[in-house]
Amino acid sequence: MDFDTAFHKLLGHEGGYVNHPSDPGGETNWGVTVAVARQNGYTGAMQSMPVGVAKDIYKKMYWDAVQADKMPLKLRYALFDAAVNSGVTQAIKWLQRAVNVSDDGILGPKTLAAVISQDQSKVFDSMVAQRLKFMASLSNWPAFGRGWTRRIAAILEES
Repeated sequence: MDFDTAFHKLLGHEGGYVNHPSDPGGETNWGVTVAVARQNGYTGAMQSMPVGVAKDIYKKMYWDAVQADKMPLKLRYALFDAAVNSGVTQAIKWLQRAVNVSDDGILGPKTLAAVISQDQSKVFDSMVAQRLKFMASLSNWPAFGRGWTRRIAAILEES
């Protein structure tokens, strides 16, 4: 899967403008929080943020940050989506635990070598299972757990 395909798939989960009181990210559009939008130079109203701005942010801050283009195809979208949903460092830690390397949240050559050398289905299953367990432990699970479960189920179903 390439970035453009992953981005369009991601928008199916992230949707448009939301300002849910239980979301610690506050105002979001296309899944981009107001803080991330501002960090990336967008100063307009969140309701008006163009999808192209979101796409640029996702590419730089998530896809490139998890080195998705270097990942085996089976892991690309799951890792990208995890980074968007729970942060790059956390997503990398799940990946590192799945391949039994030190979980420092930094995607370096040891992690990449371990990922490439292992059974991709097992790595995928372990990474996604860790993600679900983590998310189910969050205090805002009652508000968002159903949506997160559907999102993770879709990743499992499409793998």
